[in-house]
Amino acid sequence: MRPFGYRKISSESEAIGAATDGGRYLAGGTTLVDLMREEVEQPSQLIDINALPLRDIRAEGDTLVIGALARMADVAAHPHTRRLQPLIAEALVEGASPQLRNMASIGGNLLQRVRCPYFRMRDAACNKRNPGSGCAAIGGIDAGLAILGTSSQCAATHPSDLAVALVATEATMTVHGPEGHRSFPVEELFRLPADTPHLEHTLQPGELIVEVRVPTERHSLHGRYLKIRDRASYEFALVAIAAALHVEDDLIRAVRLAAGGVGTRPWRLRSVEEALIGKPARRDAFVAAAELALEGAKPLSGNRYKLELLTRTLVRALEMSREAR
Repeated sequence: MRPFGYRKISSESEAIGAATDGGRYLAGGTTLVDLMREEVEQPSQLIDINALPLRDIRAEGDTLVIGALARMADVAAHPHTRRLQPLIAEALVEGASPQLRNMASIGGNLLQRVRCPYFRMRDAACNKRNPGSGCAAIGGIDAGLAILGTSSQCAATHPSDLAVALVATEATMTVHGPEGHRSFPVEELFRLPADTPHLEHTLQPGELIVEVRVPTERHSLHGRYLKIRDRASYEFALVAIAAALHVEDDLIRAVRLAAGGVGTRPWRLRSVEEALIGKPARRDAFVAAAELALEGAKPLSGNRYKLELLTRTLVRALEMSREAR
C-alpha cells in the first residue's frame, strides 16, 4: 500500500472541497481499502465522511428514502425496506457476506469497482486500470465476463446486486457537488465502456452521493431477486435477475426487470417488459419473452453459457415474483 493522507470531516461542504482537490471519499472502505492494498487504487488522500448525517432510512408516503451512508445490513433489515421494497432487501442480503453488509455503505456499494481478475493484476493489460493498455480478459479467462454492453476495449461485468434492484425499481439518487445539487435515475449513474472503460460513472469531481429514493408501485410488493453463482456462500453473480410483477385476473398489468452478472452495467430488460404486458402470467409467456433478453448479446469463448442461463434465470425469477402475490 502506498502512503496516503487521511482527513476526517464533519460537513458536506468540507468534504466536497477536499474531494475537489483530489481526495477520495471513504465510507465503509470495503472496496477502496482492498484495492489500495493491491495498489490498484492509489489515492493521495482519503476523506472520511462517516460523521455526515446520511444514514437515515425512512418512508415518505410510499417512497423509500435511503441515506448514502446507511449500511447494507441496516437497510436490508429495516421494516420500511421489507414492507415497501422486498426486492431491495433480498438483493442486499444476497449481495455480500454478513461482515461486509455490516460495513459497506449504500453509496459505496453503487460505486464499487469491477471484479474482472485482470483489473487486479497490475502486470496484465487493463484499459480500466491503465487506459490504452489493452484488455487481457478478452481472449483470456473470460467465463465471468459480460455478454451485454461490451466493447472491444472492455467486457468487465458490473458487480453490484443492489444496483440491479435499484435500476429495476426505477430508483433515483441525489448528489451534492461543487456546482450544487442534482437528482437523476440510478440507471444513469453507470456508463458503458465503449472506448473509455476507465470512466465507470457519471459523477463529476467532488460530487457526493447523498440519498437514494425508491418509489413504490403496484408491482413493488411482489419483487424478488434471484442470484445464480458458483457457490451458495458469498460470491458474485454469474446471472442475477430483479423481477417485480403486478398481476390482475391472471394478466400481467405491470412488470419491471433488470439483470446482473451479464452486463457491463446493471441491465434493464425493457423489451422483455414490453412483451409481457397484457400477457397471461404463465410460464409459456415468460419463456417467449425471455428470449428478448438476448438482444445485442456478444458472448466470448468462455461465457456463452450465460445466454441460456440468463433466459432460464429470468423465467424462474418471474415465476417467483408471480408466486409472491
